[in-house]
Amino acid sequence: MSRERSSTRRQLLKAGAVVAVSGAGAGCIMDGGSGDENGTTGSYSVTMEPVGTVEFDSVPETWAANNGTWADMGIALGQDPPEALYLTQRYHTQYYDDIPDVSVDKEAAEIDSLWDDDLTPEEFIELSGNVDVFVMDPNFIIGRTDHWDKSDIEQIEATGTPFFGNSIFSRGYNWHDYDYLTLYEAFEKLSELFQETERYEAFETLHEEFQDEIDEIVPPEEERPSVAIMWPQPKAEPDEFSPYLIDEGTSFKQWRDLGVEDAFATADVEDFHAGRSRVDYELLLEIDPDVLLIRGHEDKTAAEFRDTVVSYMENHNVASELTAVKNGDVYRGGPLHQGPIANLVLTERAARQVYGVDEQLFDRERVGNIVNGDI
Repeated sequence: MSRERSSTRRQLLKAGAVVAVSGAGAGCIMDGGSGDENGTTGSYSVTMEPVGTVEFDSVPETWAANNGTWADMGIALGQDPPEALYLTQRYHTQYYDDIPDVSVDKEAAEIDSLWDDDLTPEEFIELSGNVDVFVMDPNFIIGRTDHWDKSDIEQIEATGTPFFGNSIFSRGYNWHDYDYLTLYEAFEKLSELFQETERYEAFETLHEEFQDEIDEIVPPEEERPSVAIMWPQPKAEPDEFSPYLIDEGTSFKQWRDLGVEDAFATADVEDFHAGRSRVDYELLLEIDPDVLLIRGHEDKTAAEFRDTVVSYMENHNVASELTAVKNGDVYRGGPLHQGPIANLVLTERAARQVYGVDEQLFDRERVGNIVNGDI
């Protein structure tokens, strides 16, 4: 089953998703529901920080999502692509290319990008006529501009479309003072929202088996490389970088699972999210990581990345002295956002990059079967 949709938008009446707003986020009093495990016919509720407990009269059919983490979860749960994303460009659907019978054509699906120029409550209110739930952390949306506050979230939810999300890709934001979720904890919450817990459980089993495969290939700690994960400034011919420390966020899951050493953490470099810090080639040469992982180039193939970014570094008078550049260990560093399908693809790719693994580490056909309901 292809995940493509026709370009005709579904104009649906609200499915009756209702939320009562109280305290720090959206919530309601009731908890529990009726109906079977997959395919609830009555009302039900799902609880997650910071939105609290959100009650649904029926399973949402249309939705908007915050970037690729949650969008990928939805596809894994057999849903149509979201109607809109915070930034469509940060949902990398090419990771589905090798998964049988799973694809998302963002153009054909007409996925709107909410932040093309500015992010306004009016844009969300207009969108609420087409979607049943915003799978987004409302605090993340508030933090994106200097003119949003909780009253804007309440105004949007008054239309009948609730927020349901927790920003989990990084743990570097000071405003995030509530519980973080791991990738699979968040995935389970979304499966409860879409009443697709059987698909979630199948992915959870597959992921546990995949983790066992990863454990087998990770060498002893003293043999693992040091890596520096960075965002280039400018992108194609960078002279400075925004440094990312490997934290517990979903954005770094593959690197934690592979047990690499964080070169910036051991050198006491401040994380970009915390202080908008920058590093240049001179500082990188002092640290001299074994591997450089450059973000922001997921739209390029490995060959295209080598012909642009790596080529520029090889011809740079300082960058060319870096061990990683000399040894050919400069790679695409993965996206900011990854859900369960993308994580399988990216972890396998990372294992090739840092450990030279050349075999497939997960069953593509099994992933496609789960997505398509053959569990």
